[in-house]
Order: sequence, then structure tokens, then C-alpha cells
Amino acid sequence: MSTPVLKVSDLTVEFWVDGTWYPAAVNVDFELSAGQTLAIVGESGSGKSTVALAIMSLLASNARVTGSVKVKDQEVLGAATTMLQKYRGKEVAYIFQEPMTALNPVYTIGFQIIETLRNHFDMSPHEARIRAIELITMVEIPYPERSVDKYPHQLSGGQRQRAMIAQALACDPALLIADEPTTALDVTVQAEILDLMRGLRTRLNSGILLITHDMGVVADMADNIMVMQNGNTVEQGTSDQIFNRPTHPYTQQLLASVPKLGSTKMRLLEPTQAAKQPVLKLSNVTIEYPKHGRIPAFVAVEDFTLEIYPGEIVGLVGESGSGKTTVGRASIGLLPIKSGRLEVVGQDISGASQKDLRTIRQSTGIVFQDPASSLNPRLPIGESIGEPLFLAKIAKDKELDKRVEDLLASVELPRSYRNRYPHELSGGQRQRVGIARALALTPQILIADEPTSALDVSVQARFLELLQELQEQLKFACLFISHDLGVVDILAHRIAVMQNGKLVEVGARDEILKHPKDPYTQRLIGAVPVPDPAEQKLRREARLAAK
Repeated sequence: MSTPVLKVSDLTVEFWVDGTWYPAAVNVDFELSAGQTLAIVGESGSGKSTVALAIMSLLASNARVTGSVKVKDQEVLGAATTMLQKYRGKEVAYIFQEPMTALNPVYTIGFQIIETLRNHFDMSPHEARIRAIELITMVEIPYPERSVDKYPHQLSGGQRQRAMIAQALACDPALLIADEPTTALDVTVQAEILDLMRGLRTRLNSGILLITHDMGVVADMADNIMVMQNGNTVEQGTSDQIFNRPTHPYTQQLLASVPKLGSTKMRLLEPTQAAKQPVLKLSNVTIEYPKHGRIPAFVAVEDFTLEIYPGEIVGLVGESGSGKTTVGRASIGLLPIKSGRLEVVGQDISGASQKDLRTIRQSTGIVFQDPASSLNPRLPIGESIGEPLFLAKIAKDKELDKRVEDLLASVELPRSYRNRYPHELSGGQRQRVGIARALALTPQILIADEPTSALDVSVQARFLELLQELQEQLKFACLFISHDLGVVDILAHRIAVMQNGKLVEVGARDEILKHPKDPYTQRLIGAVPVPDPAEQKLRREARLAAK
């Protein structure tokens, strides 16, 4: 038998925190053969990313690692720095969970891809730039010749994720570790990226270690699955075994939590809804990003009209770069509008001053797409959550402490976490902190920008129940921006679909999901992966045949 591309034996990872060793992964064993995909699934904080970072020797200095990690029969744990520099990027590439914090903000994405290429290959700057443009084209970032000179903050969340994937694939690695590689991607681009990764596996016989909470992606990609809970491996098996004959109660619970498109009963609004004034009203709004250096001005959103009423959740869906986040940020005054009218809680903010906006923002909340970059790394999370309450002079001292603890409990985080810093939490835990902070002032309108993107399915299911309960209790309106149509199906009363900065279709949830009129909406729904390997294979083949 050939040597496995990756062999992990008895891997244990512990972290030294406040005088105690805390286990994050315990006695983990698995093998990954060339040309195969192994998916690691489990709740956030279960140890999935810890195992992946240990394979790359990228854990923090307070980590203690024992066991063995072999890549192509070469021991990695304890290897010299010079060996690791050659090994990272060329032999093993890593797609990180949060692109905004993994990409260097002071360099263009083209520079970062070129740097990777020239570190491992004898290439001139011109050759490397041509290759970088090819890679950017391959991951379908629009206008690759221009985008190669853009900085990470000038790209949407999905485009940043694609830039990182381009960098990871640059050297045709033998092993690709993909940590939530499609988290920020809409379903149509996600399908293309999965095809890209599948092509890498076929073309180079590469092994793929896939870490994800999206069971549709697992059904689409994985040959084998390993399920983790609290740092322990609870079940391993083929994709067919895990999906169709799971034996461990946790695996069964995980699969039961997966949202299935079209299975949700219709949520009804109050009959008095039509008589109410909208909490958020956008009328023929156009938003333009000004010229910046070599990047010309461009219109991100054009002639956009939408109303959201008290107690209503409107799902805003569309491809990455379609303008969803731009609409969300403009809706609470974080971006100026070029033309049109924008009203929040009855006040026109089209030309509002910063003083006016400060008052209005006490009635609004926002959950950002990148939790790591939106939380202050120097503040404990308790202070981050309590800051809006303190600045609004709503609570202080013991009352503030109690409110912070209640908010942590509401998003199912232990109260003891209030003294932890963002880097000490998993991606999903950081997202829950962002949600708690957004709800601190009990807003009338909540802008939720991909709030479940970093959550595994079981935590996501509990969070969606929590959000529904809070929304029904507090009657706040919500603009729910997401690429996950299964999540939108659970929450939304109405759905608005965007493409290239324009609103292409809006209507009741069942009307959009079951009887879409616009060809783009039909294509979007057809690309949604389903958590069933056999059915997903048929859907993928039908999609490829229709190209």
C-alpha cells in the first residue's frame, strides 16, 4: 500500500491558561490517502481547527503538543523552522477560517499570491504576476486584471475567501487543509470552489482535509468523515456510513440539526402589519464607492428599494460582491448613499450628521461578517459586550456586569468567558460574542450580516431558535444577510434577491424558494448542496451537465 499523504497518531493538544492545562484535542488518530477527502465535523470549540493548526505547527506559544504528525512519511512535530518554511505553502497549504485576519491588510492580494509563488519557485516578478492573475481568474474574482492590485478591505467577504483559496492553490500542494473554505461564499460560487478543489484532488492526486460545519459541503466532497466533540473523536467512517447509519448520539443530533431547504412551515406576520410604519425604508438608493488610487469609482448598489416592518425578518441573498453587505452597512449610516432616500426608525439619514447618527444607532444593532476583525483584540469579551450599554449610559458597575452575564447566557456562552480575549475563543464562539453585543441595546432594527457563517449546525440551530424567540418577544425588525438559503428559509418572512448591485426579485419566502421567477434565483436555489451524498452527487452531475 502507498504511504498516506497525512498520518496523525495519538495527537494531543493542551493549552496553558491561568495556571492550568486545558485539553483541546485528545488522542486523535486518522490517516488521509492521496486523492481522498477527509472531513472533520463537530461543534465550534470541539478541536477541529486545533488539530489542523497542529499539523501546520501554527499553534500559539501556550500550546503543548504530543503525538505524531507525518506528511508523506516526514515527521512535522518538532521539525526545524527551515524545514517548516519549505513545507508550508508547497507541500501543505492552508485555507484559514477568517480571511480578513489571515490576509495582510497592507499588501495587495496580488502581492501576497506573488510572494507565495516566488518563495517556492524560480519565477520572475512578471511571470508570477501573470500566474497570480490566472489564479484570481480561476476562483472567479471579478475583473482579475484590476482585482490583483486591490487590498483585502476593498473586497467583499466572499471575494477575500476566494483570494485566500487562490493563494493556497498557487503551489499545487500535495495536502490541502481547508478550514471552513466556503463559509463566506454564496452557493453558486461555493459550487465552483468545490469543483476547483475536486479538480486539484483529481489532477494532482492531492489529499484534502476539510473542516466544515456545512453538512451539504461534506456530502458533496467527503470520502470519509471524522466527528469530534469536546476534543475527542466520537465516530469515524465513510461518508455513506456517517450520513445514513450514524451510531453515536452526538452524530445523530448533529445531522438532525441540519436545515433542509423547503422543510420549514410558513411563519405568519401579525394581521396589523400593513398599518405599521416601516422601521427601515430604502427608496431608489444608489451607493457608490469613490475612486481610490488606481481603483476607479464604481457603483456597488443601484436603484435599490426595500421596506422592512416591525417584527419582520427579511432575508437578503445573492452572490458575494452583489452588494448585500453594502446595503446593510448603509442602512445604519456606516456608508453614505449617492442618491435616493434612506429612513431608519422614521428618520431620514440620507444626509444625517455624525451627531444625528449616534442617536439613531442606539435603535440599531449590527452583527458583522468577520467576528475576529470586529472585536477589539485588547479588550476582554465582557467589556466588548458591555461597551454599548456603558456608552449609552444605560448601565454601569454591578448592573452592567449582570447585563453582560445575561447576554453571554443568551448566546449560550459560559459567564466565565467574560474575562477571555477574542483570540482565546473559536470562530463560532467569537460570532456569538458579536451577536450578544448587537443585542445589548435591544435594537428596533438588527442588521445581521452572515451571523451564522461561523457556527456549526447544532449551535446554529440553537441560535436560530434563540433569535426567533428574541425577535418575537422584542418585535425588532431584522435585515438578515446570508448566502445560506437553508437558514433564510428558517427565519425569513420575505426574501429579497440581489445580483450585481440590483434587486432582481422580492417576495414571500415560499414564493421565492418554491416558485422563483428570475433565472438567477432559479440558479441560486439549484446550487444549494443537500446533506445527502447520493442526492448531492445527482444534483452536482445535473448542474455540470447544464453548463
